[in-house]
Amino acid sequence: MVKILIIDDEKSIRNTLREILEYEKYQVSEAEDGPMGLAMLQEDDYDVALCDIKMPKMDGIEVLEKANELGKETQFIMISAHGNIETAVEATKKGAFDFIEKPPDLNRLLVTIRNALDKSNLVTETKVLKKKISRAFDIVGESKVVKNIQETIDKVAPTDARVLITGPNGTGKELVARWLHAKSYRSDMPLVEVNCAAIPSELIESELFGHEKGSFTSAIKQRIGKFEQANGGTLFLDEIGDMSASAQAKVLRALQENKITRVGGEKEIKVDVRILTATNKNLKNAIEENDFREDLYHRLSVIIIQVPTLKQRLEDIPLLVTRFLEDIAQEYGMKKKTITDKAIKQLQTYPWNGNIRELRNVVERLVIMCNQIIDQSDVKKYVEVS
Repeated sequence: MVKILIIDDEKSIRNTLREILEYEKYQVSEAEDGPMGLAMLQEDDYDVALCDIKMPKMDGIEVLEKANELGKETQFIMISAHGNIETAVEATKKGAFDFIEKPPDLNRLLVTIRNALDKSNLVTETKVLKKKISRAFDIVGESKVVKNIQETIDKVAPTDARVLITGPNGTGKELVARWLHAKSYRSDMPLVEVNCAAIPSELIESELFGHEKGSFTSAIKQRIGKFEQANGGTLFLDEIGDMSASAQAKVLRALQENKITRVGGEKEIKVDVRILTATNKNLKNAIEENDFREDLYHRLSVIIIQVPTLKQRLEDIPLLVTRFLEDIAQEYGMKKKTITDKAIKQLQTYPWNGNIRELRNVVERLVIMCNQIIDQSDVKKYVEVS
């Protein structure tokens, strides 16, 4: 049930609001002054607080500020008989959802409460979603190589240093990029990903820098490119080693000048973007073969993070398998299956050329094909060594 707290020093106002809200099937609590209201907020969680501004001992703005300091996500609707634009602006700047004058209009009050509840639900859903996303992109492992990567991320993420992430396919290069963004000061801004290998060479420039209407045959309208979409945030260029030579030149210019020009356009557009890149290729070999620009390489590789193969971190397999068993059970809506120590040791004997991605697929296969307890014989039966 929705819980609403009324903080007001006028008993008649509290009684009136209580009658209205209880008729609407809300659970209502009352506080006769600011300190009492703050104490109740500390002890319990409320969806909405209707808070008077002019009160003895502690005014409503101070209650709002202290509630924010406590990390409370209660939506505050400020009410006052002495309302003016300055008061309303101050209240909203401090984080209040809305401001209503006394005596409150019944319809407006109920609509405002419903809107505040919608926002509260959205905040809660966003938190749950972020938690799921952060778990999905967690870096699992206790091996020395994984700890070294985690330490590097912690040092590098708060800076704007460009990072080149290297390693074979399936090792988790994207996870490293996501954590670099999540732990940066840009984390509230977009993380825009571009798979350079998946985009035809003739379209990569349009994808990155956008294009103007009519700049080529199929350009029927203006398009905003990935650099502009990532403005203020992070641009992750995956498989950078597959980028065309002309696109490499434009990316280099964008990094040097923090400006881009759309395909078919003349206007220079300023961009503030942190660049993260990844590749499964040896870029130094590509430079020797004239497939990759050396000057671009040095621009991109301020920090290099080498992601190990699964073969180099076999001691992490027990943790990875446990995580995959939990995630797959949740995805399928089934009880989590268990795996024996001998089965884990059997998994540690394989080469895992497909790395973590291959291990995840194997665990999913075992979950589908095996009984509640997965043993060594199951692993031997269902694991196809690549």
